[in-house]
Amino acid sequence: MKSMKKLLLVAILLAVVVVSVGSCSAGFFDFLGGSNSTSAADANVTGDVNLAAAASLKNVYDEKLIPMFKEKYPNVKVTPTYASSGDLQTQIENGLKADIFMSAANKQMNKLMEEGYIKNDTNKQFLENKVVLIVPANSTSNITSFNDLKNMSGHIAIGDPESVPAGQYAKEVFTNLGIWNDTESKLSLGKDVTEVLNQVAQGSADCGVVYSTDAKSNSGVKVICEAPQGSLNTSVIYPVAELSNTTNPDAADAFLNFLQTKEAKDVFVEYGFTIHE
Repeated sequence: MKSMKKLLLVAILLAVVVVSVGSCSAGFFDFLGGSNSTSAADANVTGDVNLAAAASLKNVYDEKLIPMFKEKYPNVKVTPTYASSGDLQTQIENGLKADIFMSAANKQMNKLMEEGYIKNDTNKQFLENKVVLIVPANSTSNITSFNDLKNMSGHIAIGDPESVPAGQYAKEVFTNLGIWNDTESKLSLGKDVTEVLNQVAQGSADCGVVYSTDAKSNSGVKVICEAPQGSLNTSVIYPVAELSNTTNPDAADAFLNFLQTKEAKDVFVEYGFTIHE
């Protein structure tokens, strides 16, 4: 009888150990990211996220990040609006329904912060990009550097410096290199960086200035060079933040947190961005 009791006690203890180890192992592997399933907490987040993002972010969001977020948060709908950062700033000031703003420069984000449109504690200096000089892929021009632009004939496509960060960076490079006065009459101004990219790819402009990520996305152009060191006063930073008047704070928080996960950051890097540390 005593032997039977001992055996029963041992069996119970073994069962407890197995259950405990199983639970710990599951939690451990979930912590390591071994499970890709949507958690109950993620599935319970509902609502809409209206994303206002710089045009240079369209490919990475539409092709990868929004579908990835939707898989993780099936009850949240993301509706993007893409335009130049300056245009988006104006739209937000005029009532654009937006929950998240991701700009291609700090100028527009800082202005919206000053005006009270941004939740200041959510503003993050997030990505970096490079400014590059491009020509059509089949170009036979002799352009080898930014300095060659002062003597070239033809059209140079850049974003409108009044509203497009890529255009503001282009003007900054031209000014610091001392070629602005020689190139101003040759400029073809685009409403956003995508329009500049298309002008060059289609051959309506002989060259243009875009971000390296844009050049990477279009086989119709080739990169001649990056903006020379010292020609930009600041790095090309993409800040992201939540708007103060969001009506979907839980969904907006979930989206902002998702962007800062390793899986999302890896996608940004895949598309040519650098994570700003």
